[in-house]
Amino acid sequence: MGASVNSLKKITRVERPDGSSRNSFPSGHTATAFMGAEFLYQEYKEVSIWYGISGYAVAAGTGFFRMYNDRHWLSDVTAGAGIGILSTKIAYWLHPILKEKIFRKNDNTDGIIAPFYSENSYGLALSIKF
Repeated sequence: MGASVNSLKKITRVERPDGSSRNSFPSGHTATAFMGAEFLYQEYKEVSIWYGISGYAVAAGTGFFRMYNDRHWLSDVTAGAGIGILSTKIAYWLHPILKEKIFRKNDNTDGIIAPFYSENSYGLALSIKF
């Protein structure tokens, strides 16, 4: 999600409604909020639907206040929401495939591969437990 948002911000260079900078599209705060909301829904939908509903309510509020405070346009918030939801759905789709192909089921190892972004550095982090 972070790589998608930051790449689009650098490519599109859309000016913010308050004119403070040219990194408005898409909304990273909204993408993060909707990513978390979809995660809550995916993890806890069998326990109670209200976890997902409350997560989406908070995420929608995040998007609303980003527009209310003149930090983003509606298109920025909408795109951020879509990226956040899609990122979580892709992660849930890829996880079983990566676990089977990279970390074999019959193996006693457990591990994770995760992309990262820090201070203009991109990469992949690998953690394996023996």
